[in-house]
Amino acid sequence: MTILNTFRALDRDKRRNFSLLFSIGLLFWTSLTSLLPILPVYIEDIGGTTTQIGLVMGSFAIGLIGSRTWLGYLADGHSRKLVVRIGMLITALAPIGYLLVKSVYLLIAIRTFHGISLAAFTTGYSALITDLSPIKQRGKLIGYMSLGAPVGMAVGPAMGTFLKEYQGYQLFFLISAGIGFWGYLLASQIRENPRHRDINVNSTISEVPPRNFKQLLSSPSILVPTIVLLLIGLVFGTLIVFLPLFLRETAFGLSPGLFYTTVAVASFIVRVISGQASDRYGRGLFITISLVSYVVSMGFLTKAQSARDLLLGAIFEGIGAGMLIPMMISLISDRSFPSERGLVYSVCMGGFDLGLAIAGPILGILGQTISYRSMFALAGSLAIIAMILFISQSNKSLKHSLSFALGQERDLYSL
Repeated sequence: MTILNTFRALDRDKRRNFSLLFSIGLLFWTSLTSLLPILPVYIEDIGGTTTQIGLVMGSFAIGLIGSRTWLGYLADGHSRKLVVRIGMLITALAPIGYLLVKSVYLLIAIRTFHGISLAAFTTGYSALITDLSPIKQRGKLIGYMSLGAPVGMAVGPAMGTFLKEYQGYQLFFLISAGIGFWGYLLASQIRENPRHRDINVNSTISEVPPRNFKQLLSSPSILVPTIVLLLIGLVFGTLIVFLPLFLRETAFGLSPGLFYTTVAVASFIVRVISGQASDRYGRGLFITISLVSYVVSMGFLTKAQSARDLLLGAIFEGIGAGMLIPMMISLISDRSFPSERGLVYSVCMGGFDLGLAIAGPILGILGQTISYRSMFALAGSLAIIAMILFISQSNKSLKHSLSFALGQERDLYSL
């Protein structure tokens, strides 16, 4: 009821846009995550090696990194809606490419192209949600509107696994493409105000000229979240590329679809709770909890001796993922001006993208000499480093950082 009451309090145009955006987000994440348990196995089935699987899956982030900055400028200077539509169009086209191509090297090119979809969608979507959200309800609304991701993650991998097992790759890729095209049609119905470099209607601060890429990276308020997301991107990239292969190797009988569905359910639950709570208690506490959850998740995967251990790892992965990205979006929204918000999202999420890009190729090479469990142990170490960095460097001094990370003090970088 709290969710419904929150949306009823908004004016009619905002409710319409939020409804459209939630539906588009659900379709985007369903299409994108349906590929997670299928692509590594598909590449292996057409003759790809462990290294080649890592290269193909990791190339997704090349498209992300190469397009984030200009998409951020496009969202700020021209249209958030256009950027969302670009993301959905690529989401519709990429699965057709996977279906038609059997060469590993051509798959790298298509996977790179597919990566642009995530950069475009998340940049435009996050900026639109923040533009539409009243400041005092920002964390709550960002949390609610991010629920399409866990729902899509619950539906997508399960759908992908079912279609692949019972209908084969062809129908699976066609349905994934159709879902993306449906989202593209809905995105054309969004109503967006013209972009201006003036004061946002939700802003109570005086607008200043937006910072450029170099200025953003030189600011600790943006740099620290970017590095934290880089490290967690490495963790997430390890899961995306190698978890389906690890599950195939074990004799525990747990399917990738069930693992990702468990992640999605846990993610959904914590997003409902954490978004609203962060408006009251601050973003820092929930980011800290998310990083601890990633550490625990990697510990369960490293030491897993049963399907139960894997599911516990999935639950903590869901808690980490469900809190981290929405809370980071809320945090950097608090620390940025409306006229630079698209670029700020691009810079910070670019750290996550880079982690995804590095994880596949590097760990694919290491996979020739170390086990999947060792990969997860390494990923857990990276999550520990991210946690220590955030606790010690997230604010203007060590004392303030620790207090902010534990929910005891407000964010001194907030505008």
